Amino acid sequence: MKKYPFYKTEEQWKKDLTEEEYRVLRQKGTERPFTGKYNIHSEDGTYKCMACNTPLFESSSKFDSGCGWPSFDESIEGSIEYIRDTSHGMIRTEILCANCGSHLGHIFNDGPTETGQRYCVNSVSIDFDKS
Repeated sequence: MKKYPFYKTEEQWKKDLTEEEYRVLRQKGTERPFTGKYNIHSEDGTYKCMACNTPLFESSSKFDSGCGWPSFDESIEGSIEYIRDTSHGMIRTEILCANCGSHLGHIFNDGPTETGQRYCVNSVSIDFDKS
């Protein structure tokens, strides 16, 4: 298993995260669409990794994709690791926090902005700092 700059044992993760956070962040789960607190959220600030507080996305990159999860068209440079995901009979690109390896969601090339990207992120994977 890859070692990340921010490291905890699985026992430490289980102790420090809620059951739902652990299921999504560490076991690559997905929250139900339209249920996350950041799906419809429009304050100015920075979205960061719930597990290690690494800044991941600026609010200026967030848009409403209608998919049921927070969507961003770009990440903060160097904050995301991209992994080929062939689970569930699909070929997708999983996005992980580059600092701790926590699962955030997936990225798709169907975004409506000029980047063409849609980072589809679980609300439970992120936290928010107001500007």
